[in-house]
Amino acid sequence: MHFEGEHLLPGQVGHFFVILAFVASLIATFSYFSASRSNDTLHKASWISLARISFLIQVVSVLIIFFTIYYICSNHYFEYFYAYKHASKELEPKYLLACIWEGQEGSFLLWTIWHSVLGIILILKAKDWEAHVMSVICFAQAFLVVMILGIYFFDIRIGNSPFTFTRDELNLATAPMFLDETGHLKKDYLVFFKDGIGLNVLLRNYWMVIHPPILFLGFASTIVPFAYAYAGLQSKRFGDWIRPVLPFTLFSACVLGVGIMMGGKWAYESLTFGGYWAWDPVENASLVPWLILIAGLHTMVIYKATGHSLRASYVFAFLCFSFILYATFLTRTGILGDTSVHAFTEAGKAINVMIGLLVVCFTIPAFVLFFMNFNKIPAEQKEEKIDSREFWMFIGAIILFLAALFITAKTSVPVFNKVFG
Repeated sequence: MHFEGEHLLPGQVGHFFVILAFVASLIATFSYFSASRSNDTLHKASWISLARISFLIQVVSVLIIFFTIYYICSNHYFEYFYAYKHASKELEPKYLLACIWEGQEGSFLLWTIWHSVLGIILILKAKDWEAHVMSVICFAQAFLVVMILGIYFFDIRIGNSPFTFTRDELNLATAPMFLDETGHLKKDYLVFFKDGIGLNVLLRNYWMVIHPPILFLGFASTIVPFAYAYAGLQSKRFGDWIRPVLPFTLFSACVLGVGIMMGGKWAYESLTFGGYWAWDPVENASLVPWLILIAGLHTMVIYKATGHSLRASYVFAFLCFSFILYATFLTRTGILGDTSVHAFTEAGKAINVMIGLLVVCFTIPAFVLFFMNFNKIPAEQKEEKIDSREFWMFIGAIILFLAALFITAKTSVPVFNKVFG
């Protein structure tokens, strides 16, 4: 049925590129993984070439998706539920941009964009680490794109598409004004949508424009130490990954730290949390990975200087990104909906299962690989002197890690209550 006033092309274009991005991510993942397992130089080069092309197709697709959503929101095409839910006619252009990452789909897309940027940098800089590292990045991209896929597998919707039509989300049983005399949706139903719901009033602040992109860059960048640690185990170059990953780790710690401070300032200035840090579960969820990242940065520096703490560096590199994923699970599955003022509350959907799988598919294989190679990882047998700089750096790293575990345990109380009743 044709409905009056609908603009179908932007949604069709956007949905096509979502599918293309997903397929390209899968091909890039498989190609990079195949390259990392190949010992033949020509064979490996051909796989890397295919992987790069696929990854760049995915990058272009993700950017087109983003600009398509902005086009829909800025033109107030309220036939798309995402525009109706997050945009409105009185919003300034900067808030029309910010309303994209107000929703769950837009924030996953923002995360994907930053992974794309980091992936391009790694392609240029990683050299012989590229195949191992980029196989992790591309695998993560495939998972993130699934979150906005919005296709049905039997009766289960895989991901939430930002290009869903408003008419598909209407509860017609409670809105008889949308129905014609035959009981079907009116062809001119859009005349009832004079404006969208728009950005939450509390979020119409310049912090909404700058804070989420910075914070998500911090989140996205933690995958780089994770990927290099994985590469060290897979390639059996157990200690060589520390030197190339240190600049990325410093960058990640800096950006994530700035993002957290910006969030604290925003909470104090605009969201009336009652202080710079209210120990809200979502705030804690961003702090914990940063504490672990700083602990890992210390142990990496120790290893570079003395050869100690390589195993600890692996653990912290894996745990940092794993806790980013766990924080995603806490804040986006609705499990903290009753305990946090800014957690997503849409619990009970298939996407929650996918977020759980995202956590499991990265955390468990990484630690299985770590323990399989535990005895092969070089470890200095000589004890550090108690008055050495490296000894106290290690003690500091352990304290940060214990603090992160304590905060996580308290923040996860709603999870324990859900699981154990």
